[in-house]
Amino acid sequence: MVNISSQSVTSFNLETAETTPVNNATPYDLSGLPAKHPSVTNLLKRGLDILGGSVGLLITAILFIPIAIAIQIDNPGPILYSQVRCGHRGKTFRIWKFRSMVANADALKHLVKNEAQGRIFKNKNDPRITRVGAFLRKTSLDEFPQFLNVLMGDMSLVGTRPPTIDEVMGYEPHHWERLNVKPGITGEWQVRGRSSVTDFEAIVGMDLQYQSKWSVFYDIQLIFETVLAVIYRKGAY
Repeated sequence: MVNISSQSVTSFNLETAETTPVNNATPYDLSGLPAKHPSVTNLLKRGLDILGGSVGLLITAILFIPIAIAIQIDNPGPILYSQVRCGHRGKTFRIWKFRSMVANADALKHLVKNEAQGRIFKNKNDPRITRVGAFLRKTSLDEFPQFLNVLMGDMSLVGTRPPTIDEVMGYEPHHWERLNVKPGITGEWQVRGRSSVTDFEAIVGMDLQYQSKWSVFYDIQLIFETVLAVIYRKGAY
């Protein structure tokens, strides 16, 4: 385990990255992607996002004060954590979560071993995660502020896991296909193992499977399966 209290490093400059077009950071030509996926412009899916996002944001408002107090008692600092992520066809946006790690977690990332394979970062016993943060992750409460991203249209209730900019900068051409739909709060990865899936190629396969099987009814099915996964805390850390 690393000592996360005494390290000082330079972190990835997200502010600069946010204004840099992601497709300029990769040799892959985005015009090679398939035609726009029908889920992106489907009005029923957008209506479901608006309804679910509104309800989710209302629940977030109710939970905000007790969660904020718990975070401050456990590890004083910002209540919310934001990070620039890549969405549909590489478009960048700022994602919001309840903070589940120490305040300077991004600067300490290089000290933590990556237990995943490929263009994704995971560590089951990440020492940067706080005690309250571990509970928030187990119950998926840390994800609730993302309902704001859903209402803003940057995300959907169901889609792909939104990657970080440094992950996308290392993408191979076939990886870009997973970004042909909007990122989602949940998706195939959430109900088929969540954090226990540590092979990036497996995640890509799930994302492409979602695209091929997509329908509004399938989205509703995945939402219900996600609720069950959260209740039973399946694969979360």
